[in-house]
Amino acid sequence: MLWILCLALCALLTCTRADPGARLRLGMDIMNHEVQSAMEESHILEKMAAEASKKRPGVKPIKGITNMKVKDVLLPVITLSFTPGVGIFQCVSTGMTITGKSFMGKNMEIIVVLNITATNRLLQDEETGLPKFKSEGCEVILVSVKTNLPSNMMPNVINKFLDRTLHKVLPGLMCPAIDAVLVYVNRKWANMNAPMPVDQMGSVKYVLTSMPTTTASYIQVDFSPVVQQQEGNTIELADAGEAAELPEDSAEGSSQLLLSAAFLTAELALLQKSFNLNVHDTMIGELPPQTTETLADFIPEVAEAYPKPKPLVTQIRINKPPKVTMKTGKSLLHLHGTLEMFAARRRGKAPVSLFLLEAHFNLKIQYSVHEDRLQMATSLNRLLSLSQESSSIGAFDEKELTGFITDFLREAYIPAVNDVLQVGLPLPNFLDMNYNLAELDIVENTLVLDLKLD
Repeated sequence: MLWILCLALCALLTCTRADPGARLRLGMDIMNHEVQSAMEESHILEKMAAEASKKRPGVKPIKGITNMKVKDVLLPVITLSFTPGVGIFQCVSTGMTITGKSFMGKNMEIIVVLNITATNRLLQDEETGLPKFKSEGCEVILVSVKTNLPSNMMPNVINKFLDRTLHKVLPGLMCPAIDAVLVYVNRKWANMNAPMPVDQMGSVKYVLTSMPTTTASYIQVDFSPVVQQQEGNTIELADAGEAAELPEDSAEGSSQLLLSAAFLTAELALLQKSFNLNVHDTMIGELPPQTTETLADFIPEVAEAYPKPKPLVTQIRINKPPKVTMKTGKSLLHLHGTLEMFAARRRGKAPVSLFLLEAHFNLKIQYSVHEDRLQMATSLNRLLSLSQESSSIGAFDEKELTGFITDFLREAYIPAVNDVLQVGLPLPNFLDMNYNLAELDIVENTLVLDLKLD
């Protein structure tokens, strides 16, 4: 019985990933901006006021007031605070003027200043799997009331009339505004888990790992990204161990997107075949002519086999998935593959293989953002190893080629890699985020995008 329990526990631990692949932390800066924008762009309070002024079939008029209209709605002031484990507590401060004919037969004006409070619970939509907010416990709290009704005449009657009128009008008018604003915000999550192409090689889909969580400082959304090849095969993310953590100097209330090295590795696996290269050019950048004569300066055996210079053809094949590593302040792209050099022959004849080398080298990555794509530009960091697999020109010391191969990689291969990387890697589409303003930082196994507002 005990060994069955152990097996079950091991299976559970195996299925649980400490590293979510990508993590989004939304601080109060972005949430304030989104709710304020939704309130302003939707003009919801004005629409509600206009709706309240209409006669609606099936709705009983308020006793003691006729021809009711709502006007002069003040620009709302919105205050938000995180409620741990729940979502966001929202307070909207605004004001308006209610007009109409009173029970006394005179024109009436009621000028009110009020607060609308509600808890916006953060949930995960069961159908779409997307985050969504849902309001709960909406209340309308009167801050001040002014009226042109004669309060010195029948004050109890007037106060009772105002209290009854406002408590009937305001909740039905204001609370739907909170719901409408959340609908507006929720729409901005709608495309977040849609597949996004990576050139013609596959796609990336940001899928929520679990329900978003709320702390006293931020909302956290963990993703288990699905990286899928064009043929439909899914590239699994390597388990990177502990989940990524923010740098200690992150500003209070700020927002970040964290991308793990394991996730970027999986995305670049989509481009592995694109990193293969055939080079036929004799003149490349500042390199000496790519001929057997130049190669013979490093391997004398080449001159014996080819006394007359022949153009070189170089073929690079990446035979292992690319791997991204990150240490604080530095990120590397590791490539393992073969480098084979050929002596070209006359037209119609296949080139002759001179030698085949196994190579391991790494490139330094410089990250940037363009629109909704993460961009990478690389430069050669180091040629780590060369080993000879085969040779048609006899045995030679491949170490003698280190400088020659290093220069070739820098001048011929790295520019081709950078051309491939121009496709960019897609970033999650949420809340109309403008990534162009993000500040990037490299920490242990994680790329941090510090998100900024316009």
